[in-house]
Amino acid sequence: MTSPAGARRARGTPLPRAPQLADEVAAHLRDLIMSGQIWPGEYIRLDDVARELGVSVTPVREALVRLRGEDMVELEPRRGYVVSPLSQQDVRDLFSLQGDIAGELAARATAVIEPQHLTQLRDLQEALRGAVRTEAVDKIEQLEFEFHRIINRLAQARKLSWFLHTANRYTPARFYSADQAWCSDMLGRHDALLTALENRDADEARAVTVRHFTDGADRLIAHLAKLGMWRPASPQPD
Repeated sequence: MTSPAGARRARGTPLPRAPQLADEVAAHLRDLIMSGQIWPGEYIRLDDVARELGVSVTPVREALVRLRGEDMVELEPRRGYVVSPLSQQDVRDLFSLQGDIAGELAARATAVIEPQHLTQLRDLQEALRGAVRTEAVDKIEQLEFEFHRIINRLAQARKLSWFLHTANRYTPARFYSADQAWCSDMLGRHDALLTALENRDADEARAVTVRHFTDGADRLIAHLAKLGMWRPASPQPD
């Protein structure tokens, strides 16, 4: 479910390198929006973001243009960029799309997986267990990404993999990697997926993978609801 470490960072942390800054800024802002650190209706000030990330205004502006094309933000004339509405159904739709694609890739991988691939996955799983024990958030994020990338590549479905990569942009990876309850459940789902792959059970591999994303949607919706994102507006006085 996660994206490679480095694409997500805490607010106020300068970006470490210059190449593809607009992509980095866009990934940072997506993460803030999807994790509820920036709310729908909130304005994103170019100068503030540039100062927080230690970059010029230019890559921030380019990032916001990209996010506008994704319907993550809207441009209001003479006022600037504002975060677009985000409903509970939007969250479910994003994760359902990811789950459907990832589930299909996992199912296809069962037909071609070899012992060396299973060894690679088991090694990553053990490394993940260690990272979870030590609460190494960056390591969890990176290893989880590597685990699923091996499976996705085995499916030999370039276009489906591209669509999944695009949809995964909207997953607030650090939100999950820093959640010990999610990490524990993630390890259990990985074990179940490894068993399905070893048994070449396409239906079970698909089902386990879909549950991975369904659980992700449930946790994120509960988190955003707890923050009050979808709390009914207070009635206006007469």
